[in-house]
Amino acid sequence: MPINDPTTAGDAPLNPSPSGFPALKNDLYLRTARGEATERAPVWCMRQAGRYLPEFRAIRVEHDFFRVCRTPALATEVTVQPLRRYAGLLDAAIIFSDILVVPQAMGLQVEMVPGKGPHLPEPLRAPADLARLADRRPGFSVDVELDYVYKALTNTRHALQGQVPL
Repeated sequence: MPINDPTTAGDAPLNPSPSGFPALKNDLYLRTARGEATERAPVWCMRQAGRYLPEFRAIRVEHDFFRVCRTPALATEVTVQPLRRYAGLLDAAIIFSDILVVPQAMGLQVEMVPGKGPHLPEPLRAPADLARLADRRPGFSVDVELDYVYKALTNTRHALQGQVPL
């Protein structure tokens, strides 16, 4: 069965209930992670590995790195691209996101500079700089600030249709 097209789902979770996810058909990666004996080593593509795919590069022409991370439908699409291209050969999907969305959610500016990589124009250099962080302010909610990650995870689990774990 082909992997669903996540762009038709929009950015809203298809079903926020974990019990609504399709049953997992390939648990090789999870069995290996639990230390169980398996028939072979699992195979998966890390987020960075998708950069060589023409379909990924086409999306990146239209959207910057963090826009893809912050748009659940785009994050889902680039997550499932390697599984679509290499149908039946991969045993897990890795969500398209980045650790740097956390400092962004906390109020730090993070830029992805072409040819260089991540750049923080105003990094935390002294203990007093912690006062700039949004998570120290009343009303801050990581659930609100990183909601797009939760939506991407939910959308992707549905798009995978249980073919492989996320």
